[in-house]
Order: sequence, then structure tokens, then C-alpha cells
Amino acid sequence: MGFISNGTTILDNGAFSVGLGGLVLLSEQTASSSANISFTSGIDSTYSIYKFEFINIHPSATGTVFQFNMSTDGGSNYNVTKTTTAFGAYHAEDDGYAALRYDTVLDLAQGTGFQPLFETGIPNNEESSAGTLLLFNPSSTTYVKHFISDCTNAYTYTVRNLIAGYGNTTSAVNAIRFQYASGNIDDGTIKLYGIKGS
Repeated sequence: MGFISNGTTILDNGAFSVGLGGLVLLSEQTASSSANISFTSGIDSTYSIYKFEFINIHPSATGTVFQFNMSTDGGSNYNVTKTTTAFGAYHAEDDGYAALRYDTVLDLAQGTGFQPLFETGIPNNEESSAGTLLLFNPSSTTYVKHFISDCTNAYTYTVRNLIAGYGNTTSAVNAIRFQYASGNIDDGTIKLYGIKGS
């Protein structure tokens, strides 16, 4: 909702805030013992930044890691070459362990495989994962495709993993797939937003 100068409320149908950098929900998918969640539409030249939100992502298998990859052919293949860097902050529930470290197990050097978003998998119980992934200018046919993720995970301690990198392609990225390294996505929702004014 927006307000005009005399305090009268006006409904905002999108035009009022077009330049304010707001989020536009493009699609939403909820897993139910799903092998993966793939977004094969909605990633185009409409926005220069796309944001994915992961909400209560939960695996069917114990200790497996959540990961993603990009496609330049509408989802026929998820194999974009990536170079990434990662670090994590850790703190145990019993306060017996805490660390901030570079996570070499998460980084890729011109790898085409799926990029992990967390270092540790979670057990198959009430714990889950959450976070965000930002993808910048995926429709560019001039530049590589930068991305940044910020995710939190629970496994008798809290973990925050931050990953940044780029898809080393000048082809337009037009699809994204999320999956676990093994097993299914037992539960959880992923939302895709475009960012206005970007």
C-alpha cells in the first residue's frame, strides 16, 4: 500500500512501486517427496536480478546436501560451468564447538556438477534448512552469470554457509534445478521472485 501527501491510502497494483526495488513473486513450488524442484520458466530478461527463497527444506535421506545447477537450454541439461568460493560459521547447541572457516568442500573450480548450498546434511527428523539465492542478469549474452547464496542449516548445531560464484557462460541461463545429492526433497517450499527496478 502507498500513501499520497494528504494521508489518503491508495491501493498499489504494482505501478506505484515499480522503481522501488520491490520483490515480485513469479512462482512457488512445494515439494512432496520430489526428486527435484526445477524452474524452467520465468527466468528471462524481464528482471536483471532473480531471488530464490528456500523455506523449511527437508531431505528424505539422512546427511545429504542441498544443491543447485543452471541450464542454458530450458532445462534439458543442468551442467553450466561454475567457479565458486564459500565459507561457513558454526555454533553447537551445547556451546562446545564454534568456528568460522573457508569451506573447500563447497567450492568449485570450473566444475559442471551441482553446487552444494550447505556443507553438512541434516538428519531425517524435525530439522530443516532455509536460505536465499540471488542470480544476477541471467539473460545476458555478454557476461558470466554471478550468484550469491546465504543459507542456514541445523544439525545439532547451527550453520550459516555463504557461497558466491559465477556460471562461466555467455549464453542466457533460463532454468534452475534444486535437489539433494541423494534421495528426494521430502518437504519444503521454494519461491522465485523478480526484483523490480534492478
